[in-house]
Amino acid sequence: MEQEEKYRIVLCGSNAYDKKYYFNPQFEKLPENVREELQIMCVLFTEEVGGIFTIGFTPNGNVVMDTRAEEGDLLYDEIGSALLIKKLRREKQEVFQSLEIYYRVTFLHQNPADLLDDYDDEM
Repeated sequence: MEQEEKYRIVLCGSNAYDKKYYFNPQFEKLPENVREELQIMCVLFTEEVGGIFTIGFTPNGNVVMDTRAEEGDLLYDEIGSALLIKKLRREKQEVFQSLEIYYRVTFLHQNPADLLDDYDDEM
């Protein structure tokens, strides 16, 4: 396990085996529409490819998505999961950038103006 992975913070996740969704209460101040969008993303992901899907943050505030299957799960679509993560990154880019800014300002206490300048430079 990578050092960065070892210390990441889970924002939310969905489990196809237990049919459950988890949302980290540390993020309850996120707007309701964002929380709903995250829930829809997670649940639809596990409905489509199976397994367990999580969205979280690295220690430096980058959004990470992770998917895995229980041992022996022959129905889990590993290729489909990788493609779906790429699709989500592309289609939900603004949501993920907003989450990164929120995390860095709220939890890492970074200056919002600096972060917005960084994202403007990337575009």
